[in-house]
Amino acid sequence: MKKFILVSLIPLSVFANNFNDQIQIYIDQLKVEAKNIDPNFNDFDSKRGEEIFTSKHIGKKGQEISCTSCHNLDLTQEGKNVFTNKVIKPLSPTANKERLISVKEVEKWLRRNFKDVYLKEGNAIQKGDVLYYINTK
Repeated sequence: MKKFILVSLIPLSVFANNFNDQIQIYIDQLKVEAKNIDPNFNDFDSKRGEEIFTSKHIGKKGQEISCTSCHNLDLTQEGKNVFTNKVIKPLSPTANKERLISVKEVEKWLRRNFKDVYLKEGNAIQKGDVLYYINTK
């Protein structure tokens, strides 16, 4: 009983950010960049990532969009690109085992999607926060 209580006091976020080795190296690199941006930086935060992912902005083609415009709020479900109508496989790594395994793919899609929604590339803190958020879904 005591062991159960102790484990139940550990925040879920401790377990939620287990990445494969390649992605963990990328995350560690982002942490170094983040510390250069903000000397008080401690770690990425899935709550900040959720805010980034769900907030609307005037993005590509002057449309008000967010990441959820294409990926939906439920990342375990398919989405649809609002510009091309192309179906997007679930973004959640638990629903789609192809997600968050290749650094090259992660970098490409973060760069492209930040530019679509924010009209600029995200910084290291934003990217890490979004990756932590996606990995909790």
